[in-house]
Amino acid sequence: MFIIDAHLDLSMNALEWNRDLRKPVEELNAAEKGMTDKPDRGNATVSLPELRKGNIGLVVATQIARYVAPGNPLPGWHSPEQAWAQTQGQIAWYKAMEQAGEMVQINDLESLNNHIKLWENENIINSQKPVGYILSLEGADSLITIQHLEKAWQYGLRALGPAHYGPGRYANGTDATGLMGTEGIALLKEMERLNIILDATHLCDDSFWQALKYFKGHVWASHNNARALVNHNRQFSDEQILALIERGAVIGGALDAWMLKPGWIRGKSFPKEMNCNLEVLIDHIDYICQIAGNALHVGIGSDLDGAFGREQCPYDLETIADLQNLIPLFYKRGYSKEDIENIMHGNWLRFLRNTWC
Repeated sequence: MFIIDAHLDLSMNALEWNRDLRKPVEELNAAEKGMTDKPDRGNATVSLPELRKGNIGLVVATQIARYVAPGNPLPGWHSPEQAWAQTQGQIAWYKAMEQAGEMVQINDLESLNNHIKLWENENIINSQKPVGYILSLEGADSLITIQHLEKAWQYGLRALGPAHYGPGRYANGTDATGLMGTEGIALLKEMERLNIILDATHLCDDSFWQALKYFKGHVWASHNNARALVNHNRQFSDEQILALIERGAVIGGALDAWMLKPGWIRGKSFPKEMNCNLEVLIDHIDYICQIAGNALHVGIGSDLDGAFGREQCPYDLETIADLQNLIPLFYKRGYSKEDIENIMHGNWLRFLRNTWC
């Protein structure tokens, strides 16, 4: 079945992890044997060949570069200008992949429909098809000024999450609190003018509700799970899930183990010991479906390359291609073929076509 994954940090992995994502995952992991500079060295699950193997022909791929003020312990850049330069390196990598025939940018209705038609063509094998990507910015800190948003739109940016972790220049994110300031509200208005999708993922509760109040455009949550199942501010409360459903949003289920299983301790917990498997992701997706009363507001937003790998994802997933193994598990839960098609790709497609019509 065709799959859309609404959140992958491909360029970050290519540049900051120095991974040539054109290679098979086993080659990436072999090259990293013995390396300890990143928590997931030797445990990668994502590469372009694995996306094709898993029939994952369209992804939402990020740029990400956080600004950190003095005293902020989070990793990041010491000026917005440095953060902007990092994102420009990331877009240069995507463009290089396009020139190599590995990827193709999807940024309007025509390119979306043409790409889906290509991937539906069974006369062309997947290894000969480019992976489509919709460009998203995770955290707005790198936008030196609000005018830089239009520059980003011109090179293809189509979705934006105003915050990531901690306090941000435009909004506050995971583990932070507080409302968006005047610059944050102005950013939302500029996003609305440019028809850029608001990604509500990572917004702290204060900024989340404020963003929904001021932003009248299209909203999704690329990679988020249910707070009722894992009680952390990174997850959505029932009230937030309902508000997103009322706005026509789609919420992508994420596969980071600490978001799936309560009590997970980073660097100390192990997937099998915690009984963390793909069924647990379905628990979160099913929870959202029960709130919605249907399967029209959920999808996949794996985040499988978001600074973790096999050491911190379901134990029955070797590579991202194993997202296909979700399909029989959904059937086992009583989901219909139509429901499963919607979860694996249909809901994201409907959302994009409504946005870009």
